[in-house]
Amino acid sequence: MAAELDIHSSSGERADFLSFCLDNELYGVEIKDVEEIRVWERPTPIPRAPSCVKGVINIRGMIVPVVDLRSRFEIGSCEYLPTTVVIILRFVGEDSKRMMGIVVDSVSDVIEQGDNELYRSVGESLVTPYLQGLINVGEQVMSLFDTEMLLDIERLLRSE
Repeated sequence: MAAELDIHSSSGERADFLSFCLDNELYGVEIKDVEEIRVWERPTPIPRAPSCVKGVINIRGMIVPVVDLRSRFEIGSCEYLPTTVVIILRFVGEDSKRMMGIVVDSVSDVIEQGDNELYRSVGESLVTPYLQGLINVGEQVMSLFDTEMLLDIERLLRSE
């Protein structure tokens, strides 16, 4: 039997997730970690940056790196279509605040956890260490990213 996880917001409510697609696979992040969603515009490139780092953008005076998750995790081809967006994520820890843009194929919906249980991720892939679990969404399974792990840019680049 798969081990269940319980994700609750700070108020004790079950979490809500922003779902998005990468090469026809469903992924998500906790909605509380989403700063904004932007249409795809080519960011300012950074010389000698890894191929998954598309550059940086300026958001209200903050320089924010933009990482293409398809490229970073080798998920399908990296085509930029009219549906391609950049999700700006933020993580506020005890002693730091981090922001990063992630390039995704499209944003799907806001998913309420409701009575759905969150299950531990299974298998081995480049994505698995960055996941907090899996949740059923209708007939699909959504892989949920752990925002703190995903926004650890040093770890993200170290394992490229």
